[in-house]
Amino acid sequence: MSETAERVAVVCPSCSPDVETVHEVLKPGGQATVRCTECSHVHKTKIERVQTEEIDVIVSQEGESFSAKADVPVEETLAVGEEFVLETDEAIFVVRITSLEQDENRRVEESVAEDVETIWTRAVDNVSVNVTIHPNDGRRDNSRGIKVNIPGDYEFVVGEIEELADEEFTIDGILVADDATGYNHDRLDFDGDTVVAKDVKRIYAEDEGSTAWSAW
Repeated sequence: MSETAERVAVVCPSCSPDVETVHEVLKPGGQATVRCTECSHVHKTKIERVQTEEIDVIVSQEGESFSAKADVPVEETLAVGEEFVLETDEAIFVVRITSLEQDENRRVEESVAEDVETIWTRAVDNVSVNVTIHPNDGRRDNSRGIKVNIPGDYEFVVGEIEELADEEFTIDGILVADDATGYNHDRLDFDGDTVVAKDVKRIYAEDEGSTAWSAW
């Protein structure tokens, strides 16, 4: 078979009658002829075709934006906060929906795909986290900010010491991103509170690298 042969996920009566496996489509049709890529068994099966719609996607990443396209089932419901895998010519991204745009520039929190003209997202597989570090003597006038580039699923825990970006600091508070879900508060500051990097708006921390800072 050609490397461009269509592939579908269906059950194989020979090696996998209960779990779908990848099959090559040998002959399309109402009862398509397919071959299992696991055991090479050839059989006929009905392939369910899902109607999709190509929707514009705007991806925000590290302060910049780019546009792409996504094929989405027309009857699928999309909602702010959901994540999906976006394939582009350059790379594959995990993105989170931040807004849904319908006709006449209307922004909504949830919509069926066929009513959406543009999906606004941000990349969350790798993220840049803002950290405000203050001296460990309690002063705030010499606080400074850094950015930490890190996988989106990395966990930050209030009360724990981190060694990142050539810095050592103890987290004493975390602001949660506006598009994050599943958190009870916008700011978490109790020891043990945990937020994954892609859900962080800003981290507040105490410097552990020195006992005092100079004005310089």
